[in-house]
Amino acid sequence: MRRASACFLSLYRRQSPKPISPIPSRNYVSNVPSAPSSPSSILKPCSQSHGFLFKPHEFLAPTSRTLDTLVEKPAQIPSRQRKIQERSRLEEAFESATTLDEMLGAFKKMESSFDDKELGLASLKIGLKLDQEGEDPNKILHFADRALKGLDTDGKPSLLVAMTLQLMGSANYLLKRFSDGLGYLNRSNRMLGKLEEEGSSVEDIRPVQHAVLLELANVKTAMGRREEAIRDLRKCLEIKETTFDEDSVELGKANRDVAEAYVAVLNFKESLPFGLKALEIHKNHLGNNSVEVARDRRLLGVIYSGLEQHEKALEQNELSQKVLKNWGLSSDLLRAEIDAANMQIALGKTDQAINTLRDAVQKTEKDSQTRALVFISMGKALCDQQKLADAKRCLEIACGILDKKEAVSPIEVAEAYSEISMQYESMNEFETAISLLKRALALLEKLPQEQHSEGSVSARIGWLLLLTGQVQQAIPYLESAAERLEGSFGSKHFGVGYIYNNLGAAYLELDRPQSAAQMFAVAKDIMDVALGPHHADSIEACQNLSKAYSAMGSYALAIEFQQQVVDAWENHGASAEDELRDARSHLVQLKKKARGAMSDELSRKALPLPQVDSSRSQTS
Repeated sequence: MRRASACFLSLYRRQSPKPISPIPSRNYVSNVPSAPSSPSSILKPCSQSHGFLFKPHEFLAPTSRTLDTLVEKPAQIPSRQRKIQERSRLEEAFESATTLDEMLGAFKKMESSFDDKELGLASLKIGLKLDQEGEDPNKILHFADRALKGLDTDGKPSLLVAMTLQLMGSANYLLKRFSDGLGYLNRSNRMLGKLEEEGSSVEDIRPVQHAVLLELANVKTAMGRREEAIRDLRKCLEIKETTFDEDSVELGKANRDVAEAYVAVLNFKESLPFGLKALEIHKNHLGNNSVEVARDRRLLGVIYSGLEQHEKALEQNELSQKVLKNWGLSSDLLRAEIDAANMQIALGKTDQAINTLRDAVQKTEKDSQTRALVFISMGKALCDQQKLADAKRCLEIACGILDKKEAVSPIEVAEAYSEISMQYESMNEFETAISLLKRALALLEKLPQEQHSEGSVSARIGWLLLLTGQVQQAIPYLESAAERLEGSFGSKHFGVGYIYNNLGAAYLELDRPQSAAQMFAVAKDIMDVALGPHHADSIEACQNLSKAYSAMGSYALAIEFQQQVVDAWENHGASAEDELRDARSHLVQLKKKARGAMSDELSRKALPLPQVDSSRSQTS
């Protein structure tokens, strides 16, 4: 995702009598402020002489041609007027500065003649220039802070203040102060909304709003709040759609950004239309043989694979490879070949995949991450062929390479460890799988932007510990996973539902049916919303809730939820005959237990009170 800032330096050039040359935007559509200081002084340079600026010869008034001729001395310029001239000169020097050093030098000289309020706009321009050139974010923040103090004096909404807040948010993001950055950006966004409500020019607001939303997406992604980040990215796309032509390359890239964001959260269904739109725009504007089209096709390959439409995925991949080969993009081409092998494995074409990977490994450098990826895919193909010893050897080679890359590429290595662990899991090597996942987790815990990945890995560790009977150890991993994924995807994401379902199973295993019932109830609510009440996983959560109530002896509730299970499987028709038979059988058993429990209760109530021997009582 591209970072938004420093794209504002000439939006208001039409407002200044002497505009400053615009600085090109890095990633958006328009120009933004380029005034060096306050509107009252620096933005409007002095252009009049005020009646005092005369040429020296105009003061000469000779009275005779003798040696005693008297010459009038030039009139002295008043101190006040000298200050006005000096301010005008300093202002012009700042406006004419083109490099960062020239701007900083001019600004330093201005500090003795202008107060903080008058230097607000100049501070903003320098902050934006620093950000554009990738300078120290602490320095950016210093000038942004000065700009805010100079511009935000009356508390009223202002486009310049909104831009300054955006810059402060950007600087804090670079300094990894995500909470602070989020606060400034949210305030900027609210201010822009108020300005629009008050009738400010939409043409002026939209470029700033786009930059703020893009930076919000960056910050929220870094905080692991990816679903919220996607909403901000979609708003960015909407702004671009009102600004660019329908077939603009910028719109194509914006659609691809949204598609990639959805892929990152494994929401392939939502990703697909944006990926297809990006491809359509780039094909129409750039032609089939463009690099942008190749990248769109590779992304679509990933999306179709996620949707398990592997034939379509392979088709897009092959078309992408042709273009990448034509352009000589060997690195991208090699990655595409590895993707193709994985698609072939998914289609059961393991021999073809192994041949593809044998060709690919020859193009990799020794101990490169790409070489590790080749061996991971090779291990997967061999595992599918039940050549487990060969598969393990490939995975060991991959782990040996990745071990050296942990410090350099922690995210990629963590993803690779997670993939390898799945292969060991498929070979029932659970302890090795758990060990690899713990290594991945150790890397991800240091990266706040990978909160969603951290949650997913924690969930898998918890599940494997549960599967291997290590129930007590599983619970903290599952609880951590629920917290991380709720923060990333929201409380109603289906992935969160699975975790609560596993937590319920853990508590039930530990003979804590009340805690289990609470977890299963949460899981059921989430599944019903995210997947629908008739989805197989939703039905399973309902079934588990029935079991928990049964374990508590609450047979009325257990029967109620088991009846819901039966009704749900009936809606599946002939495809779920076995599940329906089991559900009905379980319902019958619950009713028998309920009758037995009721009979026991009635028997206890019907028992006579113990008789007391009156004579013994009197004796005592």
